[in-house]
Amino acid sequence: MSETAEAIRYEYSFQPEIGEAVDVLPGLKWCRLPLPFLLGHINVWLVRDGDGWAVVDCGIFTSTTLEVWESIFDLHLSGEPVTRVFVTHLHPDHVGCAGWLCERFDIELSMSRDEYLLCRLLVSDTGMPAPKAGRRFYRAAGFSDQDLSRYIEMFGAFGRMVTPLPQSFNRLVPESVFRIGDHDWQVITGYGHSPEHACLYCPEQNVLLSGDQILPTISSNISVFPTEPGANPLAGWFESLQRLKVVLPDDVLVLPAHGKPFRGVKPRLNALLAEHETGLEKLRVFCQHPQRAVDVFPALFKSRIDDNNLMMATGEAIAHLNYLFYAGELEISHEEAGVRWYRSR
Repeated sequence: MSETAEAIRYEYSFQPEIGEAVDVLPGLKWCRLPLPFLLGHINVWLVRDGDGWAVVDCGIFTSTTLEVWESIFDLHLSGEPVTRVFVTHLHPDHVGCAGWLCERFDIELSMSRDEYLLCRLLVSDTGMPAPKAGRRFYRAAGFSDQDLSRYIEMFGAFGRMVTPLPQSFNRLVPESVFRIGDHDWQVITGYGHSPEHACLYCPEQNVLLSGDQILPTISSNISVFPTEPGANPLAGWFESLQRLKVVLPDDVLVLPAHGKPFRGVKPRLNALLAEHETGLEKLRVFCQHPQRAVDVFPALFKSRIDDNNLMMATGEAIAHLNYLFYAGELEISHEEAGVRWYRSR
């Protein structure tokens, strides 16, 4: 973490108060919305779009978030409308209020196709019982009966944090170019954190709206989920970060979803790559004796794992284990009860 702090250069020594707006560039405003969990906030961006403002990312759907949005409209948009909504990816802190904004201003939603479709699917789980496949997945990871009960209780929570999306959307196609106001923006797609994460890059202004793909102080969660237990998202994450190192200039201004705007993107990308490589190296040693997914947390995480982050930690542990399995470095065995054990070859 100290190497990252030395490598990146923050543009600001402060962050705006919740509901305030800072002009990062002419026609580009930085706002923060509250989150009811550990991160505490999400950055959202307002981009001048003709006679109004395009919104990039929307915050989680709560009554508090809606109140903050109304305050932003009143205090910082001077009565000008929201013209379009862009969402980098489907996680509730990014997409939660998208449907509400589109309905309120009668405007279109722009997302990548995989993010839009999976979001619609996850919202449809609301009120449904936890599926057998999900229970089998977490049992295989080493969940106790109490942990499984917690999963069953929490299943479908996604839809309670997201307003229904519009029935149609404008697709953000990888590598495509579109216009917001006076400037062209390019879609740079990332994989691993979510299925088809859309970063928005404006070469003319040398600015990148990075969503969760590049954060200044933490690495985004890279997880395997019950819907695709054999997935290898960490491979996609590595490929995405390597590609970003090629396509982005050294001095691009990165506007992340969490934390402060910064420059120094290539050292930051190197640090993100190194962080996961370090985790993999620890796993190679840790798994010299058979381990379940829940047993390898000490090799990957410094923070305490509890009910609040157990499923996220489990998904990330399996992502790293799957990566090593597909690389031919781990073998997997199964107990009769369905528990998976991982061991280095």
